[in-house]
Amino acid sequence: IMAFLSPAFLKGRNVANIVKQISINGILAVGMTMVIITGGIDLSVGSVVALSSITAAFFGTAEKDYPAVIAVLMAVLVGVIVGLINGIGVAYIGFPAFIVTLSTMTIVRGLALIVTNGVPIFGLSDSMINLANGTLANIPNLVFYLLAVFIVGIVLLNFTVFGRHLYSVGGNSEAANSAGIHVNRILTVSYCISGFCAGLAGALAASRITSGNPTTGEGYEMNAISAAVIGGVSMSGGKGGLFGTLIGALLIGVMQNGLDILGVSSYYQKVIQGLIILVAVFFDIRGNKEN
Repeated sequence: IMAFLSPAFLKGRNVANIVKQISINGILAVGMTMVIITGGIDLSVGSVVALSSITAAFFGTAEKDYPAVIAVLMAVLVGVIVGLINGIGVAYIGFPAFIVTLSTMTIVRGLALIVTNGVPIFGLSDSMINLANGTLANIPNLVFYLLAVFIVGIVLLNFTVFGRHLYSVGGNSEAANSAGIHVNRILTVSYCISGFCAGLAGALAASRITSGNPTTGEGYEMNAISAAVIGGVSMSGGKGGLFGTLIGALLIGVMQNGLDILGVSSYYQKVIQGLIILVAVFFDIRGNKEN
């Protein structure tokens, strides 16, 4: 439909731009899928992207001359720490996931602004910039990062004991606990995985825009949730998979890009995305009732 409405949609440069947009959201959506399968939610990922991007930029400047891998590892570490805090709050303290991650979303965003005083970090090294902006065989590097994360996620969900336990906890946590599954541990790990993905996405976002910006990632949590829900991951937990999430991420990326090309206001785009989520959740609830 987008290609029919705009001849510019399928041009090489635009397709590459879509792929880059989808890749970062897709990586976030992998972690979000893990959390939603447990019956939880992670609203903090957008803020984690911001703080992680700042961390990656801090260690990835040409002045410091650290290898790009160090910058990425530090960004991922920040994400995992926030994920661990979320997981402990939900699993061991008993806070609702919405409340814990809403709190960390606000706190982490505030920390990103405090650390930088609201000023982006520029001067990234060439190796850091090439991380997300480079290509391999004319394919953007971001595609390979997305594929790697998805493959690992698919293996975890479908071919490991952890994956089976994840679905069990989301389907019925009390029954899972009675069966000897360490429910609290599974919940905590799921939030750590979400934090890991957000940390990686932050490092890649810094590389892509060639700076660490405290405002980066605003609204990313909604895109990640949208990708998972549109892809068939049940908000009640216990159902869904990463193949559907990938389709959801593709749909959102294509929709946003196409609407931008057509000159549709970002205000209307938010309305459209919200309606799509509402429809997806409606069919999810309806399907659960019928089952």
